[in-house]
Amino acid sequence: MRVVTDIEREKRMRDLVVLVADPIRRYLHRRADAATADDVLGDTLLVCWRRLDEVPADALPWAIVVARQCLSNVRRAERRRTRLIGRIIAIDPPPVAAQDNTAASSGDSATATARVSTALASLGRDDAEILRLWAWDELTSPQLAVVLDISANAAAIRLHRAKARLKQELLKSEGPTGHVSHDEGSTDARR
Repeated sequence: MRVVTDIEREKRMRDLVVLVADPIRRYLHRRADAATADDVLGDTLLVCWRRLDEVPADALPWAIVVARQCLSNVRRAERRRTRLIGRIIAIDPPPVAAQDNTAASSGDSATATARVSTALASLGRDDAEILRLWAWDELTSPQLAVVLDISANAAAIRLHRAKARLKQELLKSEGPTGHVSHDEGSTDARR
C-alpha cells in the first residue's frame, strides 16, 4: 500500500477545490441566502478534505451530494431554532410586538423568469430539483444519477418527465399569444 504524503494530499485537495468550488457555490446560492450558502460551501469543502480518499474520479456529483446533505443539516438546525424561539415566545412573550410591514412586492409577472419560477414552484419537489440540477448545475444524466442515488436510465426518464411537466405548467401560465382565432366562413377573416 502506497503512503500518500501531506504534499500530495494537499495538491489533490487544491485540484478538487478548483474543480468543484464554483459549481457548488452556484448550486448553493440558488437554494439559500448568500451567508448560508458560503457557510455550507465551507462545510462541504471540509467534508471533502476529511473524506478525500473516498472522492471518486467524477467528483462533482459526489460533492453536490455532500453539499445537499450539509444544506439539509443547516435547514434542520434552523427549523429547530425557529421552534425553540416559538416556545420561548409562547412562555415569555416580548412586551411589544414589532409591526409587520406587509408591503406588496412589485415584481413584473410577465417576465420569463417569473413564469419559469412560478412553473417550477408548482411542480413537485423531486421534479423541480432534477430540473435545477440539469439546467442550473448542468449535470448530465449519469451525474444526476449519482446525486439522486438512482440509475442513469432512471435519471434520464425522470428528467424527461420533469421537462414535460414543466412544459405543461408553462403552457398553462401562458397568456394570449397575439394570434386571433377566426370562425370558419367569417367574411372578416380575410381583411
